[in-house]
Amino acid sequence: MKYERIRNLREDKDLTQRKLAEILHCSQRIYSNYERGDVDIPTEVLKNLAVFYDTSVDYLLGLTDERNPYPRRK
Repeated sequence: MKYERIRNLREDKDLTQRKLAEILHCSQRIYSNYERGDVDIPTEVLKNLAVFYDTSVDYLLGLTDERNPYPRRK
């Protein structure tokens, strides 16, 4: 699954797709499409997810197994 990590992170926080979609200001259907990999996640949404989960976009995309976020720019 392309975006399995965002599903796992959501489930770890005991959030429904609907609740996370509300947080991201999108519909549950669109968010569900993100988790299934039916559509690519827009850059802004990936950044918002990384901040929300306190991780990096690279981790969300499976480019690294390091869950800790990179230092934030000032």
